[in-house]
Parts: sequence; C-alpha cells; structure tokens
Amino acid sequence: MNILFFGPNGSGKGTQGSILKEKYSIPHIESGAIFRENIQKGTELGAKAKAFIDKGDLVPDEITIPMILDRLQQADCAKGWLLDGFPRNRNQAVKLDEALKAAGLALDIVVEIILDRGVARDRIMGRRLCVKDNNHPNNIFIDAIKPDGDKCRVCGAELKTRADDQDAEAINKRHDIYYDTQTGTLASAYYFKDLAAKSGKPRYITLDGAPGVKEVAAELVSKL
Repeated sequence: MNILFFGPNGSGKGTQGSILKEKYSIPHIESGAIFRENIQKGTELGAKAKAFIDKGDLVPDEITIPMILDRLQQADCAKGWLLDGFPRNRNQAVKLDEALKAAGLALDIVVEIILDRGVARDRIMGRRLCVKDNNHPNNIFIDAIKPDGDKCRVCGAELKTRADDQDAEAINKRHDIYYDTQTGTLASAYYFKDLAAKSGKPRYITLDGAPGVKEVAAELVSKL
C-alpha cells in the first residue's frame, strides 16, 4: 500500500503517519529527512542539493524527485510506503506522478486531512512540550490533551514551548503555501483528486481533522 499524505501544519498529519507506520509496518518517509540523509551520506544528489541549500535556494525538482524515487525503491519500502511533505505545488505533483509511473511505482492512495486554517493555527500555538518526553501530548486548545495547568498531563513534568510554534507570522506563511488551491500544496493534492475522479486511481481519501487523534485514526483506518 503506497500512500501520499497531505495536511496543514497543526492537522496531526505526523501523528497519523506514525500510527499508519506502526499498524501496517511501512516506512513514514518525510521529504526533509531524505535531504538530510543524502547530505549526511555524501551522495551525488545530496551534494547537489547541499549546494542549493547552502545558498538559501530551493532544491530543484530535478534533484528532489530522483532522491524521493531512490528512497521509495529501497528494501524497506517493498511492502509499501507513506510519503509526506512533497509535492508542494501542482507542477511538482505532475512531475512526481510522471516519475512514479516511469519507475513502475504505483500510487495507491492519497490522504487529505481537512482542517480549518484558524483551528490549525491555534493547535500549533497551543502545543506544549514536556521537558521529560516530547511525545507526551499537551495542547492548551485541545480538551482531550489539555495540560494540568503548566504541568504535563501525562507525567506532571514542566512544559515548554517551541519558539517557532509561537511565531504567528511564520505559521501564516506556511499556511499561505499549504492552503493555496491555485499554486500551493492544496493545488498539488487536487491534481491527484482530479486523477482519482477521472480514472479511479489513485484512491482519494479525505479526513475531518477536527476530532481527536483516536477518532481521526479510526476514520483513516476504516477508509483504508
């Protein structure tokens, strides 16, 4: 089962990806991690990517997509994979689709988590990190995981915030890219949605991201 995952920052996409990784024993592949891995290993593509990154430029699709294809063809992906973080615009979606088909890699399912932009922003700004274990979920805007005052709801340890979680301007910039249905990330998701409507492949699944983690996970698994 090969899955492409979409969802705005704050939608719980990473959490749901981890759940699928454990349930189906497939790797959760994030585009950022692919860059880091290639750079650390000193691959030819990694060196090319680093040259752009060091200048503060975006890595061209001609480098990014071959990196992604190489990762999807590794042994741990034999039973399937979950790709997250790419594509981010419609042109990248077209190129990724073409590259997957040329490589004989089927894209089975595209998942889109739908969440109101304001709710997504509040969830990011409401995140609190346990100093003992960052995996302990605490969020002042989500009743199910609301911390006990300024203490972790799981273990009672102190909580802290990430600076970038409190930067409303930075969050808005990321969301501007994601929610743009003409040239942004949603435009790339809708490219696959259109393919699904025309041919039935890949299967396109939408999820309501508003409920809690368990409820969203249950809906996701039931639709897969």
